[in-house]
Amino acid sequence: MIVNLLLGITGVILFLFVFWKRLKEDYSSTIIFQVASGILAGLTLGLVLSRLIAPSWFFWISFFGALLGTAVMIYRFKLRFYETLEALILASMPIVSMMFFKDSIINSSLTSFLAFVAILVLIFLSYWFDISYKNLTWYKSGKIGFAGLSTAILLFFTRFIVAIGGLTMISFVDKIDPVFSGIFTVISIVLLINLGRKEK
Repeated sequence: MIVNLLLGITGVILFLFVFWKRLKEDYSSTIIFQVASGILAGLTLGLVLSRLIAPSWFFWISFFGALLGTAVMIYRFKLRFYETLEALILASMPIVSMMFFKDSIINSSLTSFLAFVAILVLIFLSYWFDISYKNLTWYKSGKIGFAGLSTAILLFFTRFIVAIGGLTMISFVDKIDPVFSGIFTVISIVLLINLGRKEK
């Protein structure tokens, strides 16, 4: 119980900090934390619903809950889509890492620990993407969003490959998981291509 609480609080604090840091130059802190609260409310609602109706679907139901919260907040505050989406993706990585770290401790799960390490690698790569994307000659728009979408592509594609390989993890939903992971890999690629075509 204490481990769950501490890691949960750590994940939320890191989410709020990263989300605020990504958007602080464009929006006031009041708006940013209202938006973050709406997203976390959607995430929490998804977790509660999953426990009530489909516990094994907790990752995807909470994921859709967070997306719904993001969509509502974007509409309410007229936020820029790509900037907000990137902030959501990058800020969510610590929460995902805490989820796997918690399971690795509570259940002594090697696969969860390896997943935790993999997420840390993705966090490092997202930082590299963020400081390097403007130097990519093929990325014509040079707009914010590259780091977040590239990270999402790697995350969902990795889930797709691992799920196809038959490795069981706490966030996987049997044979249907590769379908969802594949779909969101493609969606992320399409969004990145669309962003890359935009002019500065």
